[in-house]
Amino acid sequence: MTADEPLWQRYWPWVLVFFFIILILAIYISLLFGAVAMSIDQLFFWTKGVLPNLFNAEKVATIEQTVRATELQNQVIIQQLRLPRALLAASIGALMASCGAITQGLFRNPLADPSLIGVSAGATAGASAVIVLTHSLQGSVLGLSLVSFGAFIGGVLAVIVVYRVATSIHGTSVSSMLLAGIAITFLAGSISNLLEFIADNEMLRRISLWRMGGLDIADYPRVFIVSFVLVPVFFILPKYYAALNALLLGESEARHLGVNVAHIKKIIVCVVAVSVGVSVAIAGTISFMGLVVPHIIRMCIGPNHRFLVPLSALLGALLLLVADVFARTVIAPTELPVGLVTAIIGAPVFISLLRRRHHYAMD
Repeated sequence: MTADEPLWQRYWPWVLVFFFIILILAIYISLLFGAVAMSIDQLFFWTKGVLPNLFNAEKVATIEQTVRATELQNQVIIQQLRLPRALLAASIGALMASCGAITQGLFRNPLADPSLIGVSAGATAGASAVIVLTHSLQGSVLGLSLVSFGAFIGGVLAVIVVYRVATSIHGTSVSSMLLAGIAITFLAGSISNLLEFIADNEMLRRISLWRMGGLDIADYPRVFIVSFVLVPVFFILPKYYAALNALLLGESEARHLGVNVAHIKKIIVCVVAVSVGVSVAIAGTISFMGLVVPHIIRMCIGPNHRFLVPLSALLGALLLLVADVFARTVIAPTELPVGLVTAIIGAPVFISLLRRRHHYAMD
């Protein structure tokens, strides 16, 4: 700790706890919103009576038998629909925003996004292939529907191809990875377009809805799958904050500082591939979270990844949660795809950021 450090850096753990509490409150308040109107009193009743026994099915059943039918309906709405949806939105928002922050650090480019390495386009091609080629099959793999599993495989395969193309005996070139990502994105886009060309109307509708992104399929198994990725990722990333900061100076300078650049690239690519692959597989394409959120945090606190990545995760969780509440209430009972909402909000913000790019710490 030095005298030149901003005050918030001196109390960094408390800053983190403060924003985490804000996120928890936002999740709690979001339970009020949806197609069915719910009062604060009804939310308090659910909290007092059911939340302590949320994961105890026997006690929940006992409580449910003692309340009136209307209260029982509210409890079912909160527990089975709104709570898993809020948790899923926060988890996916955190994953996508933190992956955006480390991707921009890896490419040393504030305009970088996880989709640049082909993971989103690959996932779309994988999902389209399952919808068109196996439309009559039903089932799941590892808790994911066949479409989601196909999307995950497509996203990971795209990243593997990009990484292999960019890697030679001289190491992995970031610029080659960027160009290979663009090429794979076009190739995967062409495959998706070909599949859409041979698809019937029902298949086209499913592909279109999947591309727009949505959290209407939220349930506790899917929350568990995303958490299974989210928790280890946030144990891994803190080990590499200093290395990511060194990479901002350039690869040669980072090597002189003792950073194993090749190892860092491999770890970052693996984290981004798995995290974004799982997020896109479950929620579809949700634009701008990985691009805009790190920008906002960087403009406020600077490019130090020790602070940038955790705060990006918290803001990403909060913004996707708010976007989902907006998506399911603005024209209720009909729901907007949350990917449309993030794009509508994200595009103007991104244009504004471009116009003020000379204020960025990573210009």
